[in-house]
Amino acid sequence: MTPTAPTAARAHPAAPSRTAAVRRRRYGAPALLLAPFFLLFTAATLVPIGYAVYLSLYAEHRSGLGFGGSETVFTGLGNYTRALGDSAFRGGFLNLLQYCLLYIPLMMALALVLALLLDSALVRARRFFQLALFLPHAVPGTIAALVWVYLYTPGISPVIGALNSLGGRADLLGHPLPAVVNMAVWEWTGYNMVIFFAALQAIPREVLEAAVVDGAGPLRTALSIKLPLIRSSLTVVGLFTVIGSLQLFTEPVILHGATPSVVSTWSPNMYAYTAAFERHDYGLAAASSVLLALAAAALSFVVTRATRGRGERARPQHATEAAV
Repeated sequence: MTPTAPTAARAHPAAPSRTAAVRRRRYGAPALLLAPFFLLFTAATLVPIGYAVYLSLYAEHRSGLGFGGSETVFTGLGNYTRALGDSAFRGGFLNLLQYCLLYIPLMMALALVLALLLDSALVRARRFFQLALFLPHAVPGTIAALVWVYLYTPGISPVIGALNSLGGRADLLGHPLPAVVNMAVWEWTGYNMVIFFAALQAIPREVLEAAVVDGAGPLRTALSIKLPLIRSSLTVVGLFTVIGSLQLFTEPVILHGATPSVVSTWSPNMYAYTAAFERHDYGLAAASSVLLALAAAALSFVVTRATRGRGERARPQHATEAAV
């Protein structure tokens, strides 16, 4: 029986309401599950960043000899100009650049070689070596830095004593850059080795078997097949290593108390810390922190763009052909 016009008119608005209910059910659960993350992300990341930007635009000016109190004055980009014009701040970035050029290639190459060795058929007791190489990362950074300072200090270090007994005069703290790089390499090589090893284990075994049948040796298999297939892992580790390197703080701060060669502004993070908690110049500290964050964002973008183009050109199906 054909429904009358009033009945059809009453039935028509029900369709949009059912569609809205379906949409609420579809998106309601994901929104509810993601809400805690976005709340924590806003409270722990976005709000502090916004507050740092706000502080960087103001400075405290004291009147007279300081007895008249102080007032907060809007300076705009004045704190950024002060930071960029300070030779200590620029020197910290120079030290950081030297640190990155020495640490990143050395650590990634060592972690990759260890992962390839563990993935090869020549290694026994893989579990033991994985645990032994990962253990340094389990040690807190401050404790590890204190241990290395003990090993670097003449007079109490058994390492320095053994080197001096051979007729030389070792001074590992005279040039702090190798000492800082050694601490970071010792701490992070095992961690990144585990990431590379997990990526290598995910490579289909039939691909490696086909390479062996085609006559590829272990070295050729590693360079022509394994490395292209774990390029995404190399990109992720490289990106995180660049970001982590820009945040260098713990190792030089510990060395600062042991040798005068590491000044209080040796790295950009130390410069911001000194400005905030020793000079109580929070505007300058915030401005230097924002500049460091912008540098990290720029470098992350460059690393991502540089590696993404190569990754898109790589084709896993060509890996066995490259080994022939």
